Amino acid sequence: MHAQVGIIGAGPAGLMLARLLQLNGISCVVLESRSQAYVESRVRAGLLEQGSVDLMTQTGLDARMRREWMVHDGTEYIAGGQRAHVDMWDLIQRRIYIYGQQEVVKDMIAVNTAAGVPVLFEAEAREIGGLDTDRPWIRYLHRGMEQTLTCDFIAGCDGFHGIARPAIPDAIRRDYVRDYPFGWLGILADAPPTLPELIYCQNEERGFALFTMRSPKVSRCYLQVPPYEDEANWSDDRIWHELSLRLGKHEGIALSTGTITQKSVTPMRSFVSEPMRHGRLFLAGDAAHIVPPTGAKGMNLAISDVYVLSRALTEFYKTGATTRFDSYTGTCLRRVWGAQHFSWWMTSMMHNLPDESAFDRKRQLAELRAVLGSRAGRTFLAENYAGLPLEM
Repeated sequence: MHAQVGIIGAGPAGLMLARLLQLNGISCVVLESRSQAYVESRVRAGLLEQGSVDLMTQTGLDARMRREWMVHDGTEYIAGGQRAHVDMWDLIQRRIYIYGQQEVVKDMIAVNTAAGVPVLFEAEAREIGGLDTDRPWIRYLHRGMEQTLTCDFIAGCDGFHGIARPAIPDAIRRDYVRDYPFGWLGILADAPPTLPELIYCQNEERGFALFTMRSPKVSRCYLQVPPYEDEANWSDDRIWHELSLRLGKHEGIALSTGTITQKSVTPMRSFVSEPMRHGRLFLAGDAAHIVPPTGAKGMNLAISDVYVLSRALTEFYKTGATTRFDSYTGTCLRRVWGAQHFSWWMTSMMHNLPDESAFDRKRQLAELRAVLGSRAGRTFLAENYAGLPLEM
């Protein structure tokens, strides 16, 4: 089998790239190691930046999203017992949108399939090669048979543990890693959101908490915990009690509780791999970078990567030019490192560090007050939270 572009991974990056290519008359095949049911049910990110929403609208992926999303003009912050509101619409005339990643993936699969794009599930990519030739290939296992997909280019959208990134030789590749000394205990609960907007809490004594949502009837909440905490140690009653303590008492806020349907602990990490291109192989999304979820950038970075890549591929097939190929890594990394900085900044500003001193705690609180108490500070936060341009 041959396609102009072979895409490994049917997450938001791979599926958005497939849609963009199909709209520009470029053939592709998407290989996904998991089943369709698994891909459509895994709970991941749930916040879309303005640029991501605009691109989904332009590519016809927005019909169900517009019926079901939750549109937010701002976010709430609680620190040092004080409450502040960052009104993104007032500050920068942009918004954020709550729509679960699994829902985004469902929509992308449906639209791609209807358009005739081959999306092969339970097709495990096992080896790639020919990256320095004009006919790279992917060997994959599908329905018990080993098969080979030849293509002009390969897009590695297969996540942190995929095979694409390791295909870049060690002598060329450089990885940048920061592991954080805490994780997030995340829950899904059948409970209305505590507020119509997200609440970021920095409790000086107990640590970070985040109150968000997946729908008007489903809450998604997080607690800062040690990085390898066992979720079995956290009963439902303990979780709700701790969320209540970290939230504190504030006029107009009442913690919404309900049946917890899912809980898990995720370690926190910042990661970037450079370069994002080697020969005919291009990395996108989690295959190239991971951000701590404090800044809500993961899915949005994946979408911006493939937007840049699709423009490079379109330019090549229409004109033969390789200018955008040559600048792919630099273009993507400007946005990636900007998002890394913002995510690190939000993480370090909102979490308690195990080895920090009393001075560090007071300095952290002063930083939060300085940011939230200044229109300039709130504007910087709003610009980054609502999302930088897809291509910088």
